[in-house]
Amino acid sequence: MNTHVVRPAGAGHETLYVLLLCLLILCVAGSVVAWRYESNETASVAAHQLDARLDLNAAEQGIYTDLRVTLDEINLLREESNALPQPEELAEEGFAPFASDASSVSRGNHAWQLLAEQAYLGVSPDPQVAGSFLMRISEQPNVWLNRNSHVSAPTDFSDDALSQNGWKQVIAQFDAGVTRQHRH
Repeated sequence: MNTHVVRPAGAGHETLYVLLLCLLILCVAGSVVAWRYESNETASVAAHQLDARLDLNAAEQGIYTDLRVTLDEINLLREESNALPQPEELAEEGFAPFASDASSVSRGNHAWQLLAEQAYLGVSPDPQVAGSFLMRISEQPNVWLNRNSHVSAPTDFSDDALSQNGWKQVIAQFDAGVTRQHRH
């Protein structure tokens, strides 16, 4: 009879392999995190501008969004009649923010008018709720906000003239911070 002595496997080699595997996993995970890193830098806005996401209150954000959505309908109506529709027409069609409904009342109850076939002006009787809005209709339509209590209809629609009269252009910035903003 031949007897073979079988020695138990040493745990030293197995432990070493497990530690090397863990180190490899950590290195791969760290490199993926470093490769996918995005800075939280957001583009700053100019002095005559407001960020729609951060600088407007809820009522103003709602009106701004309604204006941007209704702009498509305004352009379609303008193509049909070769003229911008009057605010009363837009209200009859039920387009927000021109329509007088519960939402428009809670957002400041703006009085809308068309200015020189170039812009829509919505004057707010209560700037504490929402400021007055001006939507310029041009090749690059844009929206302006004025939170002063006494707003008069501008006659010059240039950026400089509007800025000098207390208007601020509302801009929408879409960056990684839009979906990753944490407010605690």
